[in-house]
Amino acid sequence: MQDVTGLDVPTTLQGALDPAWLSAALGNKVQDIEVLEVIRTVATKLRFAVTFAGGDRRAFCLKGFLDVDATMAAGGATTVLEADFYRDIAAHVALRAPPCVATIIDRAAPRGIVIMRDLITDGARFCTALEAFSPDQASRSLEQLALLHAAPGLLEGRPWIKPRIASLANAQYVPQPVLQDMLNGPRGEFLPARTRDAGMLIAGVKALAQADATRPQTLVHGDYHAGNVYQTADGPGMIDWQLLQKGSWVLDVAYHINAVCDVAVAEREERRLLAHYLHTARRLGCPVPAEEEAWAAYRAAVVYGYYLWSITRRVDPAIIKIFVNRLGSAVTRHESFALLGL
Repeated sequence: MQDVTGLDVPTTLQGALDPAWLSAALGNKVQDIEVLEVIRTVATKLRFAVTFAGGDRRAFCLKGFLDVDATMAAGGATTVLEADFYRDIAAHVALRAPPCVATIIDRAAPRGIVIMRDLITDGARFCTALEAFSPDQASRSLEQLALLHAAPGLLEGRPWIKPRIASLANAQYVPQPVLQDMLNGPRGEFLPARTRDAGMLIAGVKALAQADATRPQTLVHGDYHAGNVYQTADGPGMIDWQLLQKGSWVLDVAYHINAVCDVAVAEREERRLLAHYLHTARRLGCPVPAEEEAWAAYRAAVVYGYYLWSITRRVDPAIIKIFVNRLGSAVTRHESFALLGL
């Protein structure tokens, strides 16, 4: 993988497709570029194929903030975080992640670009955010989380990996009155009033952050819903490391199970899925608690994912509504706020 120093980070799609820039980023002269697909969500994913000097043709996927407004550009630190994952962490974890061929980082801006091998041309299938997993699918994707959480020593000497839940709790990126209006709208229409109470939710995230800081800390993906999973013949893999953080295992596990499973499936299967994760994590050497202690932590930790999706605005409203309902339903049935002392 190339860690390209001193190369400008493009801010437009046109700039990312410049042959001279791509030649420098890929370390090989690009003669021809074919755009395969452009996917614009919060970040832009550009699938493209290049023909190098000599005729070698290869397909790649580039990810970054391209053609975004000033408000979106202000979140550029998350693109640096993802680039740093591929530059400094990916080689040290056994989970499946896209092979990264180049990272380009401007820490002053801040913003980053990652260029990965295009997995679709290799036969992979990317799940959609709204794809509901079967219990067996969820079991396999939880095994990837266990591999991440069990990776030893990766927090040492890396102060840039921070406990993001604490900053979420304190920053209140969405002010309480605005959050209450959002939860009173379509995204929260099937949830009871206590679960939709913005003040309660903010207090819950703060209480969860305090509790999580007392547990053994590890790498946490932070946003492991179905849209950040891809399927291969060998099993699932993980993408989107923009919320990489320091925290306990339970933040990822409670979020993942309730984000990828329909409400009825999660209610029926979550204890078995949790037990499968715990068994896998212990086998890999990850310090997880006994079943009943883990169950109590899990029941409270669903607040994390619920808060993330409650404050989300720059995503398709249909996706937001599904996730708020799935995760909010978990908060309701587990009485998560009460478990957090509220």
